Amino acid sequence: MGLTKSEIFTDTQNQIASLAKVIGHPARVAIIQHLLKLNSCICGDLVDEIGLAQPTISQHLKELKNIGLIEGNIEGTSVCYCINPNKFDEVKKMFIEFFGQKSCIKDGCC
Repeated sequence: MGLTKSEIFTDTQNQIASLAKVIGHPARVAIIQHLLKLNSCICGDLVDEIGLAQPTISQHLKELKNIGLIEGNIEGTSVCYCINPNKFDEVKKMFIEFFGQKSCIKDGCC
């Protein structure tokens, strides 16, 4: 597969694709859902909740943190993660606008 020619797409198209790629893993979806439910969490709790190894959870948290969807604060020897509410609202709005576009597709198009 060739390189994506991201420069030929709009900023919004590139943003949606990047976000979809990051949240396109079921473990990351589960992490987001858990953090939304609790509003904060220590990484060890995620290991127990999700059922994956600590290094795997840490890698998923890193990806979510890189796009700004979650934040982490050091508390002693642990890192407490929570949803970044501003970024979450931005992402939610972007996907609502994307999936809310009017379609010209009629029943039985194929």
